[in-house]
Amino acid sequence: MKAQVLVAEDDPKQAELIRRYLEHDDHRVVVVHDGRAAIDEARRRRPDLVVLDVMMPKVDGLDVCRVLRAESDVPIVLLTARTTEDDVLLGLDLGADDYVTKPYSPRQLAARVRAILRRSRRARERGEDPLRAGDLVLDPQRHEVTLGGTPLDCTPAEFRLLAVLAAEPGRVFTRGQLLNQAFGTDKFITERTVDVHVMNLRRKLEPDPRRPLRLLTVYGVGYKLQDTVADGTPA
Repeated sequence: MKAQVLVAEDDPKQAELIRRYLEHDDHRVVVVHDGRAAIDEARRRRPDLVVLDVMMPKVDGLDVCRVLRAESDVPIVLLTARTTEDDVLLGLDLGADDYVTKPYSPRQLAARVRAILRRSRRARERGEDPLRAGDLVLDPQRHEVTLGGTPLDCTPAEFRLLAVLAAEPGRVFTRGQLLNQAFGTDKFITERTVDVHVMNLRRKLEPDPRRPLRLLTVYGVGYKLQDTVADGTPA
């Protein structure tokens, strides 16, 4: 699908390479070379997706991600040479939809952009009614989550995963099923992504994330979302 993509990359040669590959997919591409310009252009153009380098002048890419996520649900792909698990988790915690480590293939990046745009389009087209699992409520049209009436701050990726689980409370989903239904068939996203988002969701849903009562692990199978706890009260 055609889309407007904002690319924020301070290396001009790399930025031009990304531009060529994305334009080959018929996307309209705008390139900026620092974090301040990325924020300004995102606010002005309201792109369909942002490709965001982490190491940029003026404003760090992670800070740009934090600002954009506070203002909109625009899909964000982070580009970085940082490859530790803590770096990946930080990017996901800030609301990035995907995380691409350098060096990478521009074809791989273009494939990830296509996959994220497909998911974003399907989410807009569904226009679903609110989903409920006990006192947990997800409103897909407003992209809001409440627990016992209290709003929860969920990233777009966390919201998609939680929506799959909340659509069928009590059902056990394998990691592969959650991966396919929440993130599509993008082969570059692994089942580890599911585990990371489950861990982050438990921090928000559970009184004690180490002893979850709502978002449960079914060992050897996958995960399920409870709509009641052990004593029968709403989860």
